[in-house]
Amino acid sequence: MKIGVISDTHGLLRPEVLPALEGVDQILHLGDVGKPAVLEALEKIAPVTAIRGNVDREGACAKLPETDVFLAEDGRGGSHYLYLLHDLKTLHLDPAAAKFAAVLYGHTHVPNFHHKKGVLYFNPGSCGPRRFELPVTIGYLTLQQDGELKPEIVHLPIP
Repeated sequence: MKIGVISDTHGLLRPEVLPALEGVDQILHLGDVGKPAVLEALEKIAPVTAIRGNVDREGACAKLPETDVFLAEDGRGGSHYLYLLHDLKTLHLDPAAAKFAAVLYGHTHVPNFHHKKGVLYFNPGSCGPRRFELPVTIGYLTLQQDGELKPEIVHLPIP
């Protein structure tokens, strides 16, 4: 299973994003969607699970959940629970104790990942409007044959 992970579109779905997500089995949008049209366009590529961020205050995006849990299954009996939230500072549970394999978040626009207490913390960065000198990125999470989650940050070719 290959999952496309994006965040912080702020209503801008860059044309480089759609081809980068071609072939994924699922798309997870980690908040600050900005406009429902972003999710509608993503749905044409793969099923979408989305949460709201701090800019999603009105309209359809305001009705998105604040957090969500996604079950990533590889079709061979392997599975991982992924916890989705927008701002890592609002995490009010112990992901290791809750048996989450990963915490996926956005908000900072800074792409990165690390492990803590056996849990993957993954921020795909932002693929919306450029902020400061930060890159425009998306992420992939691949559920590998050995059952491991492989995170990857993809820098989009933005002029």
